[in-house]
Amino acid sequence: MRPTRTLIALLLVFALAACATEPPRYRKAALGALVRVYSAGAETLFPGEFRSTMETYGKAEALQKEGERDQSEEFYYLTMLKGELLEKEIVQLKARQREEELKRQEERKRAELARQAQEEANRLARLQAEAQAQAQREAIEAARRKVVKPPKERIVLVSSYTVRRGESLPFIASQPEVYGDRLLWPLIYKANRAQIRDPRHIWPGQVLRIPRNQGRDDIAEAKRYAQDHPLH
Repeated sequence: MRPTRTLIALLLVFALAACATEPPRYRKAALGALVRVYSAGAETLFPGEFRSTMETYGKAEALQKEGERDQSEEFYYLTMLKGELLEKEIVQLKARQREEELKRQEERKRAELARQAQEEANRLARLQAEAQAQAQREAIEAARRKVVKPPKERIVLVSSYTVRRGESLPFIASQPEVYGDRLLWPLIYKANRAQIRDPRHIWPGQVLRIPRNQGRDDIAEAKRYAQDHPLH
């Protein structure tokens, strides 16, 4: 029988049993078990067991019609037991199916996370490669645009210096072509004592001799003198 016709037949039998004056003891329980396992999908999940349970119930019905009440009760009882066992098997099967489905979902979730992690790693690798390529391009461009700086102008040291308005001995000593150090003004003062009476007063137009080849002691002594006799 088709599933729909089977269920209808079961419901009709149940209705007839309810109207009977003295229904068999286990008939209602057997029919209830059949209805439950059918509703739970036994015909699809366990077709062989469901067909066997239906045949047992059919045998009980046939015996009941023949007036074999005791034997029919045994088959109704057997139908009930088969139905209950089949119901347990359905519950266990569906529990296993749910567990397997949860495992599959977890596996799909892990696979998706792994895929996303791989995509992120690939994205980072691409960004790193692009950054390196950009750095190389910038380095090449910078090398192309690099301008060779001209060498610093060579300073020619002078052996004499003409005083200009507003200049002082420390200022003259600080000039690169003289000494490049304002504290060495005593060297100029010492070398030009003939025309400089007071190191605080020099005049525009004076040509001062700039001594060279001083030793370390001369330089150190000049700095000490400049620090002890500052010109303001």
